[in-house]
Amino acid sequence: MMRERPLILIVDDEPFNVDYLEQELEFMGYDTVSAYDGVEALEKIAAHSPDLALLDIMMPKMDGFQALTHLKADPATRDIPVIIISAISDMNSIVHGIEIGAEDFLPKPFEPVLLAARIKASLQKKVWRDLEKQYLQQIEAEKQRVDELLHVILPDAVVAELKATNGIKPRQFDNVAVLFTDIVGFTPYCDTHSPQEVVANLQLLVEAYEKIAVRHQLQKIKTIGDAFMAAAGLLHPIENPVLACVQSGLEMVTAVNALNLGWQVRVGIHVGPVMAGVVGHRQYLFDLFGDTVNTAQRIESHGRATAVNLSRSAWHWIHNLFEADSLGVIDIKGKGPQEIYCIRGSA
Repeated sequence: MMRERPLILIVDDEPFNVDYLEQELEFMGYDTVSAYDGVEALEKIAAHSPDLALLDIMMPKMDGFQALTHLKADPATRDIPVIIISAISDMNSIVHGIEIGAEDFLPKPFEPVLLAARIKASLQKKVWRDLEKQYLQQIEAEKQRVDELLHVILPDAVVAELKATNGIKPRQFDNVAVLFTDIVGFTPYCDTHSPQEVVANLQLLVEAYEKIAVRHQLQKIKTIGDAFMAAAGLLHPIENPVLACVQSGLEMVTAVNALNLGWQVRVGIHVGPVMAGVVGHRQYLFDLFGDTVNTAQRIESHGRATAVNLSRSAWHWIHNLFEADSLGVIDIKGKGPQEIYCIRGSA
């Protein structure tokens, strides 16, 4: 942004012209800094970052056109307005100066009223350009914050589709392993602890869950209170989604025990087709739907505490990699009799 008293750089190889302009500009309320050739002008610009430059054309070492070209080529200085001051009356030279970035032209000898008007107009344009630049930066920062928020609430692949198509098409995915966790006895724990303590400890646990999910290529879907839902093989192919969920589940049980809060966690896993899409308008939620989701949740609720529990179909994906105990056939709402397996050693 421009200073309260704008700083103007005067560039002219004639000391008389420099002295005259310094007096006139200081009388108008501006501060000044001076240079006597193009090389010195660039040095003064780098040192002082003036709000405007009055630039002569015919100078030693580096003429005004060369200095102007350097000035406009540098992103740090290209927005500094430049008014050409010259006794040259050749229209081609004047046009060339404007074409390479000059804001305006002032002929020598100077007419004080015209000098004041041209400077005031150029500085006002700079004010508007600075404001525009500031607004654009604010808009870009807001866009960045929105983008970061989208990536927090939606998977990366879903965000990419939303940006590319301005929508998200619901899809069905096959062979998706769905994992649910739940803390046994969480409600009584809430009744005997402060909200701050409950939320702080739950935050520690969910952060641990999220790191585990990322490590095993699971997509976190959501948390509902103390419940955590994730899926493998959904948006990115994975060779054995059930294995990824089992490994995650085992680490999640360990993470809960490491907190030493007396919590016990149940993990339930099922595999099958799911439907996926974004629901909501005021608050977006990427969610999964279908029998596979419901079954995974019920496997968890009927499973053994501090253990990883699986449906029969999920167990078939990893039966040669782990040992498991059958918890027997359990009547699951909406599914009927279902055999549940518990990974041996996880309980």
